[in-house]
Amino acid sequence: MTSRQQQSDPRPSPRSSPLSPPLSFPRQYARTQRFTLGVPRGFTVSPDGERVVFVRSGSGTDRSHKLWVLDLAGPAGEPRERVAADPGTLLAGRAEELSAEERARRERSREGSGGIVSYAVDATVELAAFPLSGRLYAAELRAGTARELTVPGPVIDPRPSPDGRHIAYVARGALRVTGADGQGDRALAEPEDAHTTYGLAEFVAAEEMGRGRGYWWSPDSDRLLVARAHDRPVRRWWISDPAHPDREPQAVAYPAAGTPNAEVRLYLVDLGGERTEVGWDRERYPYLARVHWSADGAPLLLVQARDQRKQLHLAVDTETGATRTVRVEEDRDWLELLPGVPAWSADGRLVRIADEGRDGGTSAGHRARVLVVGDRALTGAELHVRAVLDIGEDDVLVSASAGARAAEPEIGEIHVYRVNERGVERVSEGVGVHAAVRSGAVTVLVSARPDVPGSVARVLRDGRQVAVVASYAESPVLSARVRLLAGGARRIPCAVLLPEGYREGDGPLPVLMDPYGGPHGQRVVAGHHAHLTSQWFADQGFAVIVADGRGTPGRSPAWEKAIRNDLTSTLDDQVEALHALAEEFPLDLGRVAIRGWSYGGYLAALGVLRRPDVFHAGIAGAPVTDMRLYDTHYTERYLGMPQDSPEVYAANSLVTDEGLTAPENPARPLMIVHGMADDNVVVAHTLRLSSALLAAGRPHEVLPLTGVTHMTPQEQVAENLLLLQVDFLKRSLGMS
Repeated sequence: MTSRQQQSDPRPSPRSSPLSPPLSFPRQYARTQRFTLGVPRGFTVSPDGERVVFVRSGSGTDRSHKLWVLDLAGPAGEPRERVAADPGTLLAGRAEELSAEERARRERSREGSGGIVSYAVDATVELAAFPLSGRLYAAELRAGTARELTVPGPVIDPRPSPDGRHIAYVARGALRVTGADGQGDRALAEPEDAHTTYGLAEFVAAEEMGRGRGYWWSPDSDRLLVARAHDRPVRRWWISDPAHPDREPQAVAYPAAGTPNAEVRLYLVDLGGERTEVGWDRERYPYLARVHWSADGAPLLLVQARDQRKQLHLAVDTETGATRTVRVEEDRDWLELLPGVPAWSADGRLVRIADEGRDGGTSAGHRARVLVVGDRALTGAELHVRAVLDIGEDDVLVSASAGARAAEPEIGEIHVYRVNERGVERVSEGVGVHAAVRSGAVTVLVSARPDVPGSVARVLRDGRQVAVVASYAESPVLSARVRLLAGGARRIPCAVLLPEGYREGDGPLPVLMDPYGGPHGQRVVAGHHAHLTSQWFADQGFAVIVADGRGTPGRSPAWEKAIRNDLTSTLDDQVEALHALAEEFPLDLGRVAIRGWSYGGYLAALGVLRRPDVFHAGIAGAPVTDMRLYDTHYTERYLGMPQDSPEVYAANSLVTDEGLTAPENPARPLMIVHGMADDNVVVAHTLRLSSALLAAGRPHEVLPLTGVTHMTPQEQVAENLLLLQVDFLKRSLGMS
């Protein structure tokens, strides 16, 4: 075959250049943004099965993504890739400029690259719209042409109507619409004041609910559902840049636990700007978690109570805005929000994912997360359903892990399944982590495996491979050699990595626990690149252990919900995994360190404070230290309201931890790292912990990262951060 996507990548890997010195892993890891650059992503399949649309940068170090089209039947009948939109051409070589709103949107989605990082299409996948440098662009995907539409900016989240005649977008808090030809631009909903936006997701929706958008086209393209967010009640926090005292602090509307959220309403808005409010009991159900509008039924809403223990599925009357309850769901712990649901099936039944079955009535005793269509569960305890990927005429495509009753544990594996009334069929093959996008007979199946670098995007038609989408990602200068296994009485999923060339006769190894270890953060996965940093630390002379204890996803609802009111139990699982693995691997339990970022940073600091008998050093990156400072939807889900249970917040916070003042607890070396511009886990978390440590007479190190947010996309910062951590760990554990 001569088509481009079926050839090997001609670009030299960093191993292959004889003229340049060897590239270090930290530099390569930072330069490639964790080997994500050059990887095709954001796939869309046209309903006629002729085109696959995606974004990809030009190389493994190019941060600017282009919009691509893969024609499955090219001029010679073979698949052919072509560029649909090139940021370099469209901007005529000018640097990309991001508005504050776009930077915030990318921070919420953890997007660190540039160019065309997102796009939206019409129903036929012939027209694409995307923002670039705050301006609006449209691409005709069949013709392969792209042009700017002159509209007010800065443009956020443009989306074509299903019929391709209009493009809606948000600019300065107003929802606007223009013709696909650039004519007739007008505002459909304008903000009444500086605290109001139309068509944008509020902070907790984007950060915690997985709802990154704020408006939805009707299937007939004649109106939209538009969210109005009003954040005047939300407390203002100030993010300053101490390195530049001449700059004004940035005001951030941050809804900390127990404080007011933004007020969210929903309107039906026609193309003339006439609006009808959608009504529901917003006092009891303030969270607008999901919106689904397809030709298969009335607009469908999922609204949640603030405590997230009760939620309603509501159908909207598009004439009056009234809603009727389709289903009520309750849980004594919390109700998890999952991708792709709720939705309607092709025959008008409600599609949802539910936690079902209890073990003897114990708290958080759900055994299975199942796919339910109408009133019937189509899967059982053999699968742990994680997302709905596509709803076809006679089946549902889902992502799932092995469930509590699976015959094999399949540690870290995620597979794609077809589910219907006749049963369950696995689409993906082989050990790995698999995801998919589908339309009709064409599926794009993306697979990562533990023993093969990177991932492969295969295009299947009726299950038969017809193309492979090329990846331009760099090959890492090291290979992860990961062993996946279950540790301890709880069968905790673990990954173990040892130094290259290590032999058992070399003696026991210092240990580095390298967890995330909390909700929504599965680290033990059957993929290669997920373990590269852990392998690099291992190659510095450590046995590295990654453990996914209670609270992490991928096993069962009971496993996830066992942390209700007690996040500190996640530390117990790290200790259990460590001691269990010491029976199988040559671990030096007299030299154990723990490092992590975000929730993993919380675990690292908690480890050296509460269990200094186990952990002899810790690195806490962007740790959540005072639970009262974190946001409403996340924190209240696990700990309730701080006004109702202050003792629960105190027991789970680091700044009030008894380990700070317990004289019998020896002080352990602790490095705390935090981005000064972080608006998710604000730097006050680290400053409060540092003050508490100082008051208790406990030495520690604080590494402030100027201008860095919760992500660290800056190349030099990311590289040097890894090197500094190794130096700290070796000093702290007495390694030569």
